[in-house]
Amino acid sequence: MSCGDHHDTDCREVLDKVYTYLDGELDEGDCADIRQHLDECGPCLREYGLDQVVKQLVARHCGCDAAPEDLRARIRDRIDQVRGELAT
Repeated sequence: MSCGDHHDTDCREVLDKVYTYLDGELDEGDCADIRQHLDECGPCLREYGLDQVVKQLVARHCGCDAAPEDLRARIRDRIDQVRGELAT
């Protein structure tokens, strides 16, 4: 996905890292880049908001149970696959 505008950090790169960003697993430099991009890019900000809501829903309905790492990897792979299909 791309909004068509130039940004220091590409839309695709931001969306690829949005869940890692939401989980607080990025270094401060990457976090700053993503925050700046989200401040400038409405489409990515909307996607971020949707991802944030999904994460909150999962947390609320799954309690404290952590998803197995292999399940998380499969879900990330599927999300990447769908994003690739939507981009073409």
